Amino acid sequence: MAVTFIGVRHHSPACARLVADTITSLRPAYVLVEGPAEMNPRMDELLLGHELPIAVHTGYRDPERRHGSWTPLCDYSPEWTALTAGRAAGAELRFIDLPAWHPALAGVRNRYADAEARYDEVTRRLCHAFSVDNVDALWDHLFEIEPADGLAERLATYFDLVRGDTEPGADDAAREAYMARWIRAAAAHAGERPVVVVTGGFHRPALVRLSGQGDASRPEPPPHGEAGWPEVPQPPEDAVVGSYLVPYSFRRLDAFDGYQSGMPSPGYYQRLWESGPDEAARGLTEAVTARLRARRQPVSTADLIAARATADGIALMRGHPHPARVDVLDGLAATLVSEVLETPLPWAARGPLPEGSHPVIVEMIAALSGDRTGRLHPATPLPPLVHAVLAVLGGPGEERLDLGEDAGRERSRLLHRLRVLDIPGVERISGPRPAGDAELTERWVLTESEDRLPALIEAGGYGVDPQEAAAAALAERIAGADLDQLADVLFDAALCGIGELAGRVLDDVARAVGAAADLGALGRTLTVALAMWRHDDLFHTSGSTTLGTVVEAATRRALWVAEGLRGGPAPADLPRIHAMAAVRDAMRHAGPALGLDPRLALGVADRLATCQEAPPDLRGASLGLSWSLRGTAAADPAKAVHGTVAGDAAGAVRGGVADDPARAVRGAFVPATAGDWLAGLFALAREEVLHADGMLELLDELVGGMGDDDFLVALPALRQAFGFFPPRERHLIATRLVERRAGGASACELMRLEAAPELVAAGLALDERVETALRREGLITS
Repeated sequence: MAVTFIGVRHHSPACARLVADTITSLRPAYVLVEGPAEMNPRMDELLLGHELPIAVHTGYRDPERRHGSWTPLCDYSPEWTALTAGRAAGAELRFIDLPAWHPALAGVRNRYADAEARYDEVTRRLCHAFSVDNVDALWDHLFEIEPADGLAERLATYFDLVRGDTEPGADDAAREAYMARWIRAAAAHAGERPVVVVTGGFHRPALVRLSGQGDASRPEPPPHGEAGWPEVPQPPEDAVVGSYLVPYSFRRLDAFDGYQSGMPSPGYYQRLWESGPDEAARGLTEAVTARLRARRQPVSTADLIAARATADGIALMRGHPHPARVDVLDGLAATLVSEVLETPLPWAARGPLPEGSHPVIVEMIAALSGDRTGRLHPATPLPPLVHAVLAVLGGPGEERLDLGEDAGRERSRLLHRLRVLDIPGVERISGPRPAGDAELTERWVLTESEDRLPALIEAGGYGVDPQEAAAAALAERIAGADLDQLADVLFDAALCGIGELAGRVLDDVARAVGAAADLGALGRTLTVALAMWRHDDLFHTSGSTTLGTVVEAATRRALWVAEGLRGGPAPADLPRIHAMAAVRDAMRHAGPALGLDPRLALGVADRLATCQEAPPDLRGASLGLSWSLRGTAAADPAKAVHGTVAGDAAGAVRGGVADDPARAVRGAFVPATAGDWLAGLFALAREEVLHADGMLELLDELVGGMGDDDFLVALPALRQAFGFFPPRERHLIATRLVERRAGGASACELMRLEAAPELVAAGLALDERVETALRREGLITS
């Protein structure tokens, strides 16, 4: 009996060709492949006749852990050619690695991720020795474009070198020990017939040693399961596990898109697999040219000839018998990019394409990636979730749902569950949101998407129907979530109609509120909890008493955190402003019912509004809070539901800074920070500002009295501040300002400035500098 070990790099055409040729030549009894052993009974399903790329997706969850992983396969994956060539040669096929859910693979999202990180020092020295930038260029240099003669020996030498004396971690050791058991069992079953083992090159040296090959005194195979083969580990009884085939895509395979395998540019390697390096180089150049021309980038025939000639010259200089991938890319970049690049060429490093990459470089990477998407054979089994969703989802189009009706609410919950599961082609245009009044109409747009089926199959690991799956996905988001994220989970649970989960999140939120120090996160949480408390008839959230407790606690905590904030001039902090608005809404809509003390809110607001050490936006928001609450039922002690507030309480409510708003505004207005201060004021007291007698005129006076320099500095913040007024109210403000100034212009003309405000401001600044220079030189005196 002879066991042939082939260590491979995953998704390498050279390795795939070697594997296929070796199996065809040896016609072994068994072909053993690194892959999930639990798929062995389903080998016929895997080889149905799919259009690659595809992947085996495994979903796992138990009370303590949730894990999803992929085992991707494309035409030039050595594992795939091992299976297809083995089946053609009449061999028995076996996956020999631990199941994807096993704790040894708990941190592995992609089973076929390269292991270079584990021997980084060796590959770094090899890259230096061969004068290449990274392991991708090193691999092409050594294997992909070199003649196939002696490839098996070169691969074995390479992987023996890079593994060296490296001791595997506990997880790798467990996987290798398990794979070695399969190898010993296959050797015992095969008798005198050959066995071929195809695994990642990192594992090969250890498997040769652990399986006892080449050692006459090697141990007998240990006891096995049925028919002498190793038993496949079974998941815990309280775990839910599912493995299904999913369509995959070149985009998801591409290292430039963040894929862990490290073999970038799958479109290029597909060409290399099908046609060899010369045709792959030619096809790559043509693909880049076609993409650039489709984007209206000028690429002439002369440019194309120059790029090919440059790539050939670079290949010759580097000692390559044919242009390699980086040779072609360098030739294209040298020919088509005339500007100085601010970022390194992406193929000089590993990982996702960096931000700010040149547009031509982006198109080059996209051309190398390719746009192929796999398709499953129609007979492929699918998880229950897929059937459950496709039976009720319906075709593409726009849907308008009435949330006041049971049918509309049920449809909305289904679509929200799919949204939570990130199913492509399901998009909400409008509907209920945490802030503001509850909307009873919701609009959705459903579109066709090639990514929908893979996403549904992968989501099938969460549950058998949309409600169960969405609940599991939301529960996963809870782990390690901060207060702001918990608020999002809480609102999503309500929209999905998952009351049990909402109750559990509420307990976490209530605990987090008491220790929160981020005013923005508190405001977000308060906004969500208040919306659910106010509109229980819409969301049907359970535990309204708990919601009320969260609203009360978050309101008090937000006021306490706000009063401790200090800071000088700084841009308006919108989350902080929204938090003060949430406090206002809580006092208005829930104050009497929940017993929120108006003295607390108004006292904090009055102190902050006059505290010069507080940030400008917070001072403006505090004045707005005081102004917007006074005179409302929330601030009237006589109307409080839970008892009355007497004597000094009434005095506190009536004696604040907002008793004379005009005086308060005039006293607090500082030109240098006017825009940020007004942003806080307008966010909290927009209607009060708009309708108070003389207030717009006062603001016009104050803004008009600013010097040119102060105005130009404050302009961006002023634009942000007036953005809190909706278009109709901005038109009303413009109308009143035109009437006050009697300039003859219309409000529409004032609001429809043809030039950008920043350009007008820059022009005013330039005019002022020119006038100053002319006066300095005595050219104008008036």
